[in-house]
Amino acid sequence: MKIQKLFYISFLLSCNLLLVLSGCGYSLHTKASLPFDAIRIGTIENKTLEPKLQDGLNRSLTGEFLKQGITVQNNAGYKLEGVIHKFELRVLSEKSEVASEYEVTIKGNFKLVDPAGKIKEFKDIGSPFIISFYGSGKLNELIAHKEQASERALQDMAAEIVSNLLYR
Repeated sequence: MKIQKLFYISFLLSCNLLLVLSGCGYSLHTKASLPFDAIRIGTIENKTLEPKLQDGLNRSLTGEFLKQGITVQNNAGYKLEGVIHKFELRVLSEKSEVASEYEVTIKGNFKLVDPAGKIKEFKDIGSPFIISFYGSGKLNELIAHKEQASERALQDMAAEIVSNLLYR
């Protein structure tokens, strides 16, 4: 009798858990449900005046694809290409007429080309978060902080690109 009651309670709890998970929009994605398992990163063009953004984005994209279980191969059927068209460094706050907090914004347009040549475009993709840093000291410290903030913005941008490719 106790075993039947225990089974009944665990069954009800399992059903409730499934209802909660399905009702909140949460869904599980397995590797089999991904649209592709390999991708080639084509040309990432940097049309800003900030050097080496394309290299940082290429590294960040590779890392993000690998996190999602997608290999980056030169002979893959799917290819990602893009253009970084905006790099902006804005002053957020000043202290005694000297800038003390800055914001980095990076945006770009990207396209996924499938093996059949069909193109899916993603416009104005960037970091969904505000990437800021403080700096009012020496110039070399300020540049180092800007580099770190730019790297974080590129990592967030890569995560946004990959999630757009996989889940939309």
